[in-house]
Amino acid sequence: MNNPTLLKNLRCIPDFPIKGIQFQDVTTLFKNAECLRIMRDEIVEIYKDKGITKVVGIESRGFMLAGVVAAELGAGVVMCRKPGKLPAETVKQSYTKEYGEDTIEIHKDSITEDDVVLIHDDLLATGGSMRAAYDLVQKFHPKKVYINFIIELTIEGLHGREMFEKDTEISTLITI
Repeated sequence: MNNPTLLKNLRCIPDFPIKGIQFQDVTTLFKNAECLRIMRDEIVEIYKDKGITKVVGIESRGFMLAGVVAAELGAGVVMCRKPGKLPAETVKQSYTKEYGEDTIEIHKDSITEDDVVLIHDDLLATGGSMRAAYDLVQKFHPKKVYINFIIELTIEGLHGREMFEKDTEISTLITI
């Protein structure tokens, strides 16, 4: 999609968090009302006829649009969080990162077999955290799972889409 307004307002921070990384800062998109509207409208347009019943937002930037999109689609919101942040019984999924292991959780009663789920996060780079979220959601055996990102990085060395089977439906608003 690569909306020119989104591209113009996306901030790149060189050498963050470490030297050599060109960090794509989505906070500039969230603080701009026009960008927020464009992102909402583009995501809703993609999923409006898919029967989405739950939108899973991945901590923490995935939360920003999960609620907005869910409200527009008439769906509920599920928070995918780091351990110890959710108060009720959870289901967990661990995954390997570049420099260690991490775990994410979802409330045990948040998704059913009747749900059609959209998992949303801000950025697809290596794909590790989204793959973990996808595997976690699959434990609930929903009817269908879709994946959405604001940004997909396709630069050399980042092959996030390759973390998923070819038939996994993944959409992005911006490709860099």
